[in-house]
Amino acid sequence: MKAMLREWCPPVLWRRLQWLRASVSARAQVQGDGRTQDLEVYWDPQMAQILETWGDGNVWDEIRLLLVNARGRVLDIACGTGKTMAVLGPMKDLELHGFDISDMLIRKAVERGLRQDRLRVADATKMPYADGEFDYSYSIGSLEHFTEAGIEQFVQEAARVTRIASFHMMPTSRSERDEGWLKTYQSFHNNSLGWWEQRLRKCFADVVVLPSHWSDHLSVGNWFVCRK
Repeated sequence: MKAMLREWCPPVLWRRLQWLRASVSARAQVQGDGRTQDLEVYWDPQMAQILETWGDGNVWDEIRLLLVNARGRVLDIACGTGKTMAVLGPMKDLELHGFDISDMLIRKAVERGLRQDRLRVADATKMPYADGEFDYSYSIGSLEHFTEAGIEQFVQEAARVTRIASFHMMPTSRSERDEGWLKTYQSFHNNSLGWWEQRLRKCFADVVVLPSHWSDHLSVGNWFVCRK
């Protein structure tokens, strides 16, 4: 039946149906440990606007420095509106790809001029890419919003699809304690450096922590440079 439907549908309509399916699946998703991600926020226009500005003067400068000597295929995990991909666009040695769970955010990435054939609607716990398909990958302010089960799956998938190194920027607690699952604009883990390192080292041979200039009243930002 699926094959017949695809044959009868015009390509544009088929792609729209696939995006709609991913969107509905995302909105219904509940992850492992009894807590749920705040997924509805990723269809909120206010969130889309926040994603356009929040990395100014900190994480967008930092990801450029992390990738300054890199060459090859790079995956933006949870790319949102594609702003980080646009920031990296002038780096001509990089072939940039991205995905996000929100079809609304991916539409905005396409509207800003990013190549549609390098963008997908997908779940970071089930990445639709081959093993080692990318030389590098990164996520910025994303991993902390997953449940503990989701974090484990996200990290496993990032390691699976990445050949050389994966960079992840997360907030860590100002108190240096494991404060757990907090709720502000959206739910997130506000935990110590050690808590994050323990989870990342399960899938990466080497994890180096670098400070970020991003911070707020609860957390300070850190980059986790994860090498295979």
